[in-house]
Amino acid sequence: MGEAGRHGDSVDELIAGALAALGRRDGAGFRWRADQLVARPDEAARGAVDRALFSRLVVTVGYAWHNGWQPAELVRHVRRESGTGADDGAVHGRVAADAVAAQMRRYDAATVDERWEAQLAALDARVWWASDDDYVREWSVREGARRAEWVEYALEALHVLSALPPLAPLCPPPGRARRSPAAEPTRRAPVEQRMLDRVRALLAKAESTEFPRESEALTARAQELMARHSIDHALLAAEAGDDGDGPAGRRVPVDDPYPESKAVLLDAVAEANRCRAVWDQRLGLSTVIGFAEDADAVELLFTSLLVQATTAMTKAEAAQRTKGRKRTRTFRRSFLHSFAQRIGERLAGAADSAAKQAAAESAGRDLLPVLAVRERAVEAAAEEMFPETVRSRVRGVHDREGWISGRDAADATPLRGR
Repeated sequence: MGEAGRHGDSVDELIAGALAALGRRDGAGFRWRADQLVARPDEAARGAVDRALFSRLVVTVGYAWHNGWQPAELVRHVRRESGTGADDGAVHGRVAADAVAAQMRRYDAATVDERWEAQLAALDARVWWASDDDYVREWSVREGARRAEWVEYALEALHVLSALPPLAPLCPPPGRARRSPAAEPTRRAPVEQRMLDRVRALLAKAESTEFPRESEALTARAQELMARHSIDHALLAAEAGDDGDGPAGRRVPVDDPYPESKAVLLDAVAEANRCRAVWDQRLGLSTVIGFAEDADAVELLFTSLLVQATTAMTKAEAAQRTKGRKRTRTFRRSFLHSFAQRIGERLAGAADSAAKQAAAESAGRDLLPVLAVRERAVEAAAEEMFPETVRSRVRGVHDREGWISGRDAADATPLRGR
């Protein structure tokens, strides 16, 4: 049957057809069905389309949560997969965030994990519209866009959400967490929170300063604080016979450009801090498995080192261009891989030195067995979470100047005090 013969298709059939057209990259077929959904004969029919589309978005978000996806990951993935050219997918992401907020109305606060709540707050995922019947009209006013645009955004976001692969669950989804309604949310100890705040402040200054020596000193001090905190925490936990909930996973975005190089850097930082990092290239996500204090160090250090590596790479590339070189992509990829390898070596050495110093100050107590127990626990958790991981070879790293520049930049980032 030709397209002209399907003007009587139901709303559900048109939505299903539009999603199928997106799946086979049939732009004309998608636009025809989207137009049919927009061009309903009266306001009641148009409202039925809007409610059906929004309801499907909300329900599909719920399915994603029970397949291991968390709010921040879900919204990021919709943005990542929907962005093309000058469009970065931000509007698609906001549509997805609205669907997340609508889905959250179904759950009692006592069944929502604190980590989930933190992501919702960071996304500003809240029900800002008066009622679902008025959502599209209010969205059009808020975005300064037409209803026809919302229909297309909603269909494209729904297409991405409908194709999400399952992820390893890292925390219970809404409805499965068990918290006492009267209980205070779990918070970090004041001393620990102050340490993390201080580390963040040090790294922020290291990233923003124009003076290399100041950046080096700030980064070194941040590393010292995190390494010693992790070791002290391990000793206290061993003495008390309580390692809390044990190792856990957290997912870290690894974005373009050069995601493979960035994943190598994250892996090097994770290994030096007694964690494991497993990269999913398709989704642009790495899962860091480790004890909470070690995973904190990995996340903070990776973010800061990535900024510092990018700044150093830009300067090194500019210097190469003055010599007439134009191999930008190969230079950058080689630079980042070399930086990651060398930083990994230096972080491992710094961790070993910190452990030896802590052991010397712990009244003769042997620290190595304590750390070995934790490392075995991390390995076991990683194997359980990812039983079929594979190692892949790094490709496309063959720019000698980029490699040397990256290693020099890593050597110029001291990790210990002066």
